[in-house]
Formats: sequence, C-alpha cells, structure tokens
Amino acid sequence: MKFHKKYIPLLLGLAIAGGIFIGSKLNFTDTNEKIFATNSKKDKLNRLIDYIDYEYVDQVNTDSIVDVTVNGILENLDPHSVYIPVDDYEDSANEMRGNFVGIGVSFYPYRDSIAVIRAIEGGPASVAGIKGGDRILYADGVKLFGEGIDRDSISNYLKGEKNSKVELKVYRKNEDEIITLNVRRADVPLISIDASYMVNDEVGYIKINRFSETTYDEFDEALDDLRDQGVKSLIVDLRGNPGGYIGVTEEIVDEFLKDDKLVLITRNKAGEEQKTFATKKGSFEDNKVYVLINENSASASEILAGALQDNDRGVIVGRRSFGKGLVQREMALGDGSAVRLTIARYYTPTGRSIQRPYGNGNGDYYKDYQERYDNGELLSVDSIQVADSLKFVTPKGKVVYGGGGIIPDVFVPKDTSVESETLQYVSRSGFMNYFIFEYLENEDHRKQFDGMNFKAFSENYEVPQSLSEEFIEYARFNEAQIDLTGNYAERLKKALKANIAEQLYGPNEFEFILNQDDAMIQKVLELEYPIEQDQE
Repeated sequence: MKFHKKYIPLLLGLAIAGGIFIGSKLNFTDTNEKIFATNSKKDKLNRLIDYIDYEYVDQVNTDSIVDVTVNGILENLDPHSVYIPVDDYEDSANEMRGNFVGIGVSFYPYRDSIAVIRAIEGGPASVAGIKGGDRILYADGVKLFGEGIDRDSISNYLKGEKNSKVELKVYRKNEDEIITLNVRRADVPLISIDASYMVNDEVGYIKINRFSETTYDEFDEALDDLRDQGVKSLIVDLRGNPGGYIGVTEEIVDEFLKDDKLVLITRNKAGEEQKTFATKKGSFEDNKVYVLINENSASASEILAGALQDNDRGVIVGRRSFGKGLVQREMALGDGSAVRLTIARYYTPTGRSIQRPYGNGNGDYYKDYQERYDNGELLSVDSIQVADSLKFVTPKGKVVYGGGGIIPDVFVPKDTSVESETLQYVSRSGFMNYFIFEYLENEDHRKQFDGMNFKAFSENYEVPQSLSEEFIEYARFNEAQIDLTGNYAERLKKALKANIAEQLYGPNEFEFILNQDDAMIQKVLELEYPIEQDQE
C-alpha cells in the first residue's frame, strides 16, 4: 500500500506516540550504559528516581531523595544558590513579602497553653481586645491547650483566609474568667524596621533587619516621622542585616544620592550589564548619613553601604561586612518548592566586586568569622587583609577595596570578651526574653507597670538587684548552663530592662534601651560633635 507523501509526518507522529505508549508498559531490561547513552542528563536523573520508586528493594521516600539531590547540586555551584523545600516555602515567602494573614499576636506555648506575650499594635487581636498574659484556649471550638501542643499547628489555626473570622475563647488570669472574642483575620506586618527614634535633638536612628517588599515604605514612613521631629543627621543601622530585594535597597539608596548618581552595576553570564542610577526623588540628599555595618551585614546591606561609600556620600562606621556580591532569583520548581539561583554578580559604582572567594567549598566559606577572629581583624583595622590589585578610587580620591566586603571609613572594634559575647547572646537569642515572660506572669510584677508609658519606664524604672541575681541563677541551672557570674552588673541590668521593654511596649523600645552606650552609635556622636582641641 502506498501513502501520499503529505501523510508521512502524520504517520511518523502516530508511530512515535505508539512507541512511547508501548514502551511505558514494558520492563526495562537494557543495561544502564545503553539507556543513559540515549538520554539527556535530565532523563538520567528522572530515570534514577523512577528506578528507586519502582524497583528498589525497600520503601524509600523519594521526595527526600530529590531534596538531597537538589541540595547536592546547588552546593557545587556557590554558597548562595539555595533550595527552599515545600514545608519552608510559605514562611520564606511571607518573610520577603513582609506580611502574613493572621490575628497578630506573639505567643509562647507555655506549660500546657498558649500564652500571649503581646498583641501587635493595630492588629486584629489588639483591636479585638486581646492582652499580654491572656491564654488562648480554643479557636473555632478546637482545643489549643493540654499536652503535646505544637507551635506550628497552633499557628495554622490562628492563620487563615483574609477577612475570615475566628472565634477565640480566652482565659484572662487577673479577671479569672473565660471570655469569647471574634477576631477578623487580616494582613499582619512582619516588620523589617526594628527601630526608629531620635538619639538626641538632631540625630535620628533607623535599624533595618532585612530588605523585604515592604521595607522601603516602612523606611519612608520612619524617615518622615523623624523629619517631623527635626532630624538633621541619620544613623542607618545594618548590623546583622543579611540582605533581601535589590530593588527595594536601590529605592532607599535613592533617598541619599543626587540625581543620576550611579547606584549599582549587575553583570550576568552573557556579560550583559545593567546600571541603576539615582532619580530626582531623594528626600535626604543634603543631610548627613552614617551607616553601621559589621561582619554579618551582607548582600543588599553591602549594596547600600557600597553605593554611598563609592559616591563619597556619608560615613560607613563599624567593621568589614560579610562579602556577598552575588544576585539570586527565586524560581519555582512546580511542586511548591523553589530555588534561589545565582544569576548575576553585582558591582559597586566604582566597579568593585565585594564577593569573597568561595572556590574551597561552603565549609571554608562560612569559617570566615573564625578566621577574622584569629587574625585580629575584629579588633584592629590594620589586620584587614587587602590586595593592591583590587584597589579602586572614588570621585573625590578616596581609596576603597574589593575582594571581600565593605571596609568601613571609621573602624569600631568588636568587644570579644567572653562576658560581652555571652551577654549579647542571651540578650537577643530569646533566652532572656523567656525568663522575662515568666517574670511578668506574676501579676504583682506586671502590675507595677500599669499606666506607665515608655518615657516614664525609660527614665525612671531601675531593674532590681534581686531580678539580676534571679536571672544569673536561672541561666546557670537552665539546660544552657550559662555562667553569668562575671563582670556584668550594669550591662546585665540594661539587657533585662530592654527585654521587659520589648514585652511591654515593642521592639522599637527594646532597641532604644539596648543601644544606650552602644560603641558604634557613640562613635557616630563623636564624629557628629567633635571635641575641639585646646590651642596653645
């Protein structure tokens, strides 16, 4: 039988489709070499997973194998290409989005119930009347107390669709009654501005903990508020800030740079460059700005510091930053997981890359802090290792270096004493926060703050010696077994006061208290108000 040549493509297509169907019904008996020789690298991985799924002698969770495989691939690329599993994706997305839908409370699973630490001001729970110390017993009739309560499952009952209602039954200890509250879920902000306040009549302070979708709006609002209070010079605190969205960072940089100043250069695999320039919208272009950085300031934090430094704008204060000059893009993998893949390098306006070398693997890459500690860099600017081949010059002739982080204009050494590092850890790790939570559980302790605003608390409240001694015993005999019997005294009381402030008033007040006598902020004030030398 002969076929007209116009039907040949159709017949070939039907033959291929039939072959695929028949092949799917057959057992594979070819050797691995023969199969893999005729398939791409992608088919090779797919085929291996299928073999394990259908032929391997034991039951295996191939999802976990895929996760391990993906992580293994990414670890061979660079330290900042990372896999985000399905279970972690929502929290990661919320953090970068800057909000989630819920009722807006911070809480501890305490003993056998959910204890509210604080209802977020202006959030749904606060509006409904939930207070610190309340116990949430039921959500829509579901019991949330008793043995085996899990923080994640609790959160799932409190979160939900936007504008949906949840009926909460709440026990209020000081009133000894159970009350019913209907709370309408709404967007709850995940604040990226930890603190914003006036250090004195002229110097303002803003601390940014990451660069999320909402950070520029938060920053703009904070700066407006400080401007209303008469701010003339601004401290931007980026210590410990791991980075975030580049576009958001560029918007903040734009507030400080004159029109058409170069902000950032990115270069992809093909060598294509993209340059970002400042626009006309800057609102703080003529005022002094100081940027605080340390060894944990990374990525977008370094973009901000580098853009100002390379444009001879402001003063960078602190210690050499982390050294991340790679750009990631988040890409969905189709099953609810995602990968953040490095797709470009970035360069500061003078053209320098501040990415640290990572050719020796992730293990060595993340030992950098220990190396800085060992070589004395955390204590002396003279110990920072620089290469003349990576020297760059700003428009006004200032020498800056690439090759591994932003070197500050003004160096402030780290207090590496055991006492200082231990106290810093317990102050911010949640360990002390939990102790203070238990302290405020005592109604007699909480009552002393009734009707006391933060100004009165800051100026008049003194941590009693008995509370310091109680915390020292708590730290020593807790599972952590932390010895706080050294030379702490006033610094310990300040840390306890800051943690009380956080639970009573919020994170802004926590930073305000803890920053009193902060070495970097004090250095800024010295620069802002230099003491004139006596003339002979």
